[in-house]
Amino acid sequence: QVQLVESGGGLVQAGGSLRLSCVASGNIISIQTMAWSRQAPGKPRELVATITSGGNTRYTDSVKGRFTISRDNAKNTIYLQMDILKPEDTAVYSCDAEVDSNGDNNYLKYWGQGTQVTVSS
Repeated sequence: QVQLVESGGGLVQAGGSLRLSCVASGNIISIQTMAWSRQAPGKPRELVATITSGGNTRYTDSVKGRFTISRDNAKNTIYLQMDILKPEDTAVYSCDAEVDSNGDNNYLKYWGQGTQVTVSS
């Protein structure tokens, strides 16, 4: 089994910053792409940022220049540095990871439970 646990959410004023962390643990041989998504009430889940095992990153347009995803492969951890936060960034932020647990290059996706980020105006 593989578990992903997010932390770092909270309440912040517009213009402020937060740093989210996501740690993967359990039966892990290797991890390919890891990602952050978010879901606001009444809206579909939105992919925010992705990072490959080699460090290549991609962002949704609305967060480019404000959010930075990073990764520590030795710790099976990814981070999301969120700056210049806006009220529309309010959502539950979840991480996911593509994990090989058997060494057979069969990668399955696992999700964390999420952490709430609330940005007040």
